[in-house]
Amino acid sequence: MMQALKGVRYLNTSTVKQAVSELSVPVPWGEIRGKVWGPDHGRPVLCLHGWADNCGTFNTLIPLLPKECRYVAVDLPGHGRSSHRPPGVFYSFPLYVMDVRRVVDALQWSKFSIIGHSMGGNIAGMFSALYPEEVDALILLDSFGFLPTDVKRIPKVIRKGLDEMLQFEKRTEEKERRVYTYEKAAERLLAVNRTLSERSVHTLLERGLVQVEGGFVFTRDFRINLTNIVRISVEQSLEMQSNIKASGLVVLAEDGFEKVFVEQDQKRFTSALLQAYRDRNHTVARVAGDHHIHLNNPEVVAPLVSDFLRAKVLAQSDELKDVLTSKL
Repeated sequence: MMQALKGVRYLNTSTVKQAVSELSVPVPWGEIRGKVWGPDHGRPVLCLHGWADNCGTFNTLIPLLPKECRYVAVDLPGHGRSSHRPPGVFYSFPLYVMDVRRVVDALQWSKFSIIGHSMGGNIAGMFSALYPEEVDALILLDSFGFLPTDVKRIPKVIRKGLDEMLQFEKRTEEKERRVYTYEKAAERLLAVNRTLSERSVHTLLERGLVQVEGGFVFTRDFRINLTNIVRISVEQSLEMQSNIKASGLVVLAEDGFEKVFVEQDQKRFTSALLQAYRDRNHTVARVAGDHHIHLNNPEVVAPLVSDFLRAKVLAQSDELKDVLTSKL
């Protein structure tokens, strides 16, 4: 374990005055990069971004959250400044869970909280179900924690993903990254993600672009666009959800994921997940805004997240300290 911790590097950045540092965790195919806010011994909180985003998605939210916590936001593999997966390897939720496992082991965290947005929330939900003893608070931002698929569709979806990967490996032109001017790259990101504000576009491009001769290229791996072949049913999702021991907060945007991305026949799945959260005394809240409300207008989300962390994590920590002190 100590060897793993020695491999973690904290790099100085231009934003040191804001107490932000760069993180690098070695993995077998390269490194997982990220950003760190907060005191060295603060209550650990892991932050997981959504599909095609990067850890910059938390840049505006984290400064509004409790200062007693240490926030580590990672670029998931294939995103931001983290290494891409080796050739021939798919991107899927179980592999992302293993990436989280690697980061947590390297940081030597035994108990921590998770904030996950969109896809990051689904990774957070699965991790919390598989390692329930390690997660004390689970915060889902415009995410349901799981992404169920109708069992009748699963064979077609798997085949589609396999065929896409094989086709991708045969195409050489996609492997040569297109070079953009910064302005054209910003236009392209906004064109495929209309929920981003102009400021948010520039925030994500800080880690989403790298400068090359003649302009800029996107850092993300093309393979994240391929169909995810690892699917679970709503029954499997509910079973995994029942394993979660952490206190839960689900924050949904009124014009967010469910409205934009969830098809009508799938809403029975999301409704079942939400009801199960409520039945287990987790908090479900709705806020005005779109899928990237936490980045575009963090002041809408921050009070909910802050109050939850104070009540479910920081207050519990203070109570434990009082108990231990009284026994001395």
